[in-house]
Amino acid sequence: MSASLPPGCDCPMAATTSPAGATSNAHPHLVLATTILASSLAFIDGSVVNVGLPAIGHSLGADAAGLSWVVNAYLLPLSALLLLGGAAGDRFGRKRLLLTGIFLFALASALCVAAPSLGWLIAGRVLQGIGAALLMPNSLAILGANFSGEERGRAIGIWAAVGAAAGAIGPLLGGWLIDVVGWRTIFLINLPIAALAFYLGARYLRDKSNPARPALDLAGALLASVGLACLTWGLTVASAESHLGSAAMAAIATGIVTLLFFLRVEKRAGDNAMLPVSLFASHAFTGLNLLTFLLYGALGALLVLVPFVLIKVDGYSATAAGAALLPLPIVIALASSSAGRLAGKIGPRLPLMLGPLIVALGFLLITRIGNGSSYWTTTLPAMLVIALGMAGAVAPLTTAVLASVDADHTGVASGFNSAVARSGGLIATALLGMILASQGTELVTGFHIAGVIAALAALAASACAFFWIRPAGPSSPEE
Repeated sequence: MSASLPPGCDCPMAATTSPAGATSNAHPHLVLATTILASSLAFIDGSVVNVGLPAIGHSLGADAAGLSWVVNAYLLPLSALLLLGGAAGDRFGRKRLLLTGIFLFALASALCVAAPSLGWLIAGRVLQGIGAALLMPNSLAILGANFSGEERGRAIGIWAAVGAAAGAIGPLLGGWLIDVVGWRTIFLINLPIAALAFYLGARYLRDKSNPARPALDLAGALLASVGLACLTWGLTVASAESHLGSAAMAAIATGIVTLLFFLRVEKRAGDNAMLPVSLFASHAFTGLNLLTFLLYGALGALLVLVPFVLIKVDGYSATAAGAALLPLPIVIALASSSAGRLAGKIGPRLPLMLGPLIVALGFLLITRIGNGSSYWTTTLPAMLVIALGMAGAVAPLTTAVLASVDADHTGVASGFNSAVARSGGLIATALLGMILASQGTELVTGFHIAGVIAALAALAASACAFFWIRPAGPSSPEE
């Protein structure tokens, strides 16, 4: 699930679609089905791959760095290109970009199925990430443009519920396929879903391009991708080798410099930038995105490690490891709406302080996993506590992000926040190499240390809410 967030994190991208982009359609239910099927590709794939890491490593002889890249090769283009994918849909047509994304995702999935080596699998994962960066924002924009008022809220709710179900079923189904057939089948299940989504989209979606919109920020997208790639590669190598060598140091430095240059280019581009730097004039916007990075980075790292440790140390089958994660998406899906209503009454500050605190407690409970104890007394309590904390944070976080900027920038703000969440998982996963390379007692010890560090990150996220969100919900963008 590190590669796919709880669906509620992406809902604002649909809710903030400009009314001017609305399109009439005689088949609203088929439009909804198309957006659900397209988004489910990303949700299923993101949640199922973590369960398959031990089997992939054994089959392809992947080392710790290689296993990190199986996850990060998907997260990297998704994080860097998410905003560009949405902007491209606004300019060239959301239907066109959605169908392109579905096609690329299907092609990439076929490449992953047939991958003869780790390098080919990673190449397929990169292409999957590019496809997801195109289909995710445009499926949500299409959803927002084809529904309005109460119908829009209902459609977004159905989309989020089905996405949560896909994220819950994915690890269980994927684990069973891995045990019965093999890890390649976890990518094979994408093909019929993609085929149906492509058919429905090609036949029933109505859309048009808008050449009057500003040109795409290709320079910004390139710099963001190169900067994140260099930083991720350097951190992955340093973590896998347990020291900061000259090559890793050079890559990290190059990544940081490139990302700083990216911010300079975006500042010069002004409102035409992929990421308008003026957004960071809002202290609340900056603090909320730091909160997002810390919270989702910690969550992403541990959701890679938990099934890995359950399989490698406690002897779980892939099916059992997938089932062990079920409480997380189910509880988040069931409890997020209530947390959203509560945040609407009391403001997002208190929920965003308490939610990460509860998540931190859950991360500490994770340190009891890996000693051969019962699932019911170790893994389940930890998953339930983490899920309750995340459920308390998901809806208030998206509400607070939208309130932190003016109405003209809510779309890019929500898209950037979603990208930041995935970037947190990207950076955190890059730091797991030393743990993934360990065996036996060393693996358990490293996993427990990671749990404590994740708890500290969640505490820091809570502190961000305390310092950067106003006690009362403002009626205008926060400064």
